[in-house]
Amino acid sequence: MHQAPDLSARERVSLRVEIAIILLVTFGLSGVNAALSLLDSALRPGGVGGQTVALNPSRAAQSLIDLLFQLTSALRLVAWAALGLYLLWRSGIGPRMIGLARIRFRDGWHGSVLAAVIGLPGLALYLVAHALHVSVTIVPSSLGDHWWRLPALIIASAANAVAEEIVVVGYLITRLRRLGWSENSSLPASALLRGSYHLYQGLGGGIGNVVMGLVFGRYWQRTNRLWPLIVAHTTIDAVAYIGYTVLRGHVSWLP
Repeated sequence: MHQAPDLSARERVSLRVEIAIILLVTFGLSGVNAALSLLDSALRPGGVGGQTVALNPSRAAQSLIDLLFQLTSALRLVAWAALGLYLLWRSGIGPRMIGLARIRFRDGWHGSVLAAVIGLPGLALYLVAHALHVSVTIVPSSLGDHWWRLPALIIASAANAVAEEIVVVGYLITRLRRLGWSENSSLPASALLRGSYHLYQGLGGGIGNVVMGLVFGRYWQRTNRLWPLIVAHTTIDAVAYIGYTVLRGHVSWLP
């Protein structure tokens, strides 16, 4: 859904400031931190390929406190998504208008297909990048063997998906449209943002997520349905987190 760029100069400045603030609060600053992390990894002994990054590390020795840390991290991501939705709503763009109408069976089916299209090549890209020493060793989960480990990983997967797809796709592209950006200009901007905050994983992670951003963003531009992206992203992360937990130490090909 396009909106005519009929903004005054003041409104344009206001909108640009809003975008800058939300990106600094959320994934824009994460992108800067990820780039610095990649640079730090490259300068360490062993280079990028010699480093290890835990995506869901244990945060406390005491089980209950660790669980609260995990839930707090997930809540922060949901809050980022809520901020994006609120700012759009304040300007007259409700959740339904960016594709968050009632979820349908077809959304789940499309999400599953997107997960397969992105997830399987993504795994292959990671394994190749790791073999070439341009990717860190990714540890999707290093949580202790607590009763809440699997539910916490699923919650983390869903929180990542909700935050990224709402802010990076639904919010950002909608705002760039309002500023008069074309679909072909806003799409790579969204995809590059997605790739930037995954650079801590190495060049492979950054490139893979740019491709994911291009596919997800174009799907949303053509369908205006955000649920399939959230379903797909949740599925990809959940399979990675839980699959690693189950397969670790039992297969030779997993770094």
